[in-house]
Amino acid sequence: MSERQREISLDTFAATRGEALTLDVREQGEYAAGHVPGAVLVPMSRLANRLGELDKSRPIHVICASGNRSLAMVDLLVASGFDAVSIAGGTQAWLSSGHPVETGL
Repeated sequence: MSERQREISLDTFAATRGEALTLDVREQGEYAAGHVPGAVLVPMSRLANRLGELDKSRPIHVICASGNRSLAMVDLLVASGFDAVSIAGGTQAWLSSGHPVETGL
């Protein structure tokens, strides 16, 4: 059997994002400059200390700028009992595809 899926495509994310928590693990300035509407900011450096704030019964879609930080945070979340996947291409791909963004905190 193949390794558990760690990443989903941008199209899959766009189609299913209402079913999961979108967790943005970038830094505050990056998030404020533009993020997926409804994404919750928990910077990568703070995620381990904030796991207790997350709902283990709900899937989590993790996003960063390009997909590298989010993959690392998916490993942490899965090891902690969460159902989490990274969004391939991250916020850069979301913006490049013409999807809506919010700015500010």
